[in-house]
Formats: sequence, C-alpha cells, structure tokens
Amino acid sequence: MNANRPNSPVFHLEDVVFRYGAVTALDGFSFQVNHGESVALLGANGCGKSTLLRILAGLSFPAAGRVTFCGQALTAERLADASFSTQFRRRVGLLFQNSEVQLFNATVFDELAFGPLQLEWPRDRIRKTISDLLEVMGIAHLKDRAPHRLSGGEKKRVALASVLILDPDILLLDEPTAALDPASQSQIFDLLISWRNSGRTVILATHDLDNLEDIAGRCAVFDRGRIVAEGAPLDILHDVALLERIQLVRPHHHKHEPGAAQPHPHPHLHTGE
Repeated sequence: MNANRPNSPVFHLEDVVFRYGAVTALDGFSFQVNHGESVALLGANGCGKSTLLRILAGLSFPAAGRVTFCGQALTAERLADASFSTQFRRRVGLLFQNSEVQLFNATVFDELAFGPLQLEWPRDRIRKTISDLLEVMGIAHLKDRAPHRLSGGEKKRVALASVLILDPDILLLDEPTAALDPASQSQIFDLLISWRNSGRTVILATHDLDNLEDIAGRCAVFDRGRIVAEGAPLDILHDVALLERIQLVRPHHHKHEPGAAQPHPHPHLHTGE
C-alpha cells in the first residue's frame, strides 16, 4: 500500500454513484488525487463535497462505480481486513465539518490519546506527542477540559489535533476554518500553507476563496454531484461566470466612471454540505 512517489495515484474514483434515498449526491463521478497534491473542493451546499470526503475516508461506499486507494479497492470488505484497515486508518485522517461528531472523550488529553492508545504506543511517547501538539495548536490550556464544554473554535482545533496526532500523510478536511474566529482561522491557514509541498496529500472542501492560491495547487469545482471544472486556483478564480453559476460568488457592480460599471466577484459564503 505504498503511494509515496510523486504523481502516483492515492485515490482514484471511476463512475461513482452515491445516493441518499432518492437523492443522488454523486452521479457518475470520476476523480483522481496524486500523492503530495493539495486539492480544494469547491461548490455550493449539497453538491457532493462532504459525501466525497466520507467515501475517501472509507466511511461511506458507493452504490456503483469503483474507488481505489493506492491501487487497491477501497470497499467495506477490504476494510474488514485488519491489516489493511490499520494501515489505512493510520495514513488517512478526516476532519468533519461538525466537530461535535468527532469529540467523545472526557477530556481534551483523552481525546488526543485515543488514537495512539488504539495503536498501542508507549505511554511516554503518547504524553510527549500530546504535549508537543497541544503547544503547536495553542490549546495546552485546554488539556484537562471536557470537549463538550469548549467553544466552537476550540472544539475545531481539538478535533484537528485528534486527527494530526497520528501524523497521517493524507488529510481530508471538511471546511476546516468554518465557524472559527479570525485568529483561529489564521492558525489553520498557516498549517494548510505549511503542508503544501511537504509530501502530505491534502484534500479539503472549502468556501474560502481569499486564501485559495496559498493552500491548494488544484481546484475541483462541483455542481450537482459532478466535477464541472478543474484547474489551478488562479484560473478558477478568474472564471467569474463559473463561480456565479455554482453560487460561490454573487455578481456585484462598482461604477468606475460615468456610465460605466465593471463586475467584481464577491464571496458568497455557505456553510454545510
């Protein structure tokens, strides 16, 4: 299960179909992410971004089509194999948009210790790794607090720390800066920027267009369960008609001289999938 060569496929999806009852979330969906890429998933609510991340994380499985991870089929049956599952869960980390569903332990320390304990890390290593990560994330003062009593921004940082504790080389992030205060957003963006060209593979769903060029090398634009455009962030940002069509920006006009007006894209923020 080695995909550490640049440009080698980490995930490959072909003709994937996924439905929630009568609602089709992904419709004949094909997509590939190579090792070391930082890919931003763009699109309005309900376009399929969160569904894709759940499939890549091995939490949901399509009704049709094929999904592979490092060349091996990513199926419920494959994940039932203990060896494959352990390696996959070790390498792939998912941050949910709603941190509430990710936090379930009595304290922040216990939350971060949960994954390492499952992998039977030595206790000294667990304590040292947690201490270092708490400092990096700026949440050392929360170590003994109950996660359910934290603010929304604090919960998000703890949830992200619980993913990073195992040092996965593939990160799936669903709106990682949503509902954060400006200082916390800045901290997360600094992490995202540092991960570019670091060897990690990062796939994130985001509505933040202002920082797109810094955090992603490629964008995939979703609409109604399909990818309708792919390209470099700058190319996508310059396609104002596309961004308006998928409701990521709203048209806005400024008068520049008498009788003349020029459109400028303005972010139209969404939350949720």
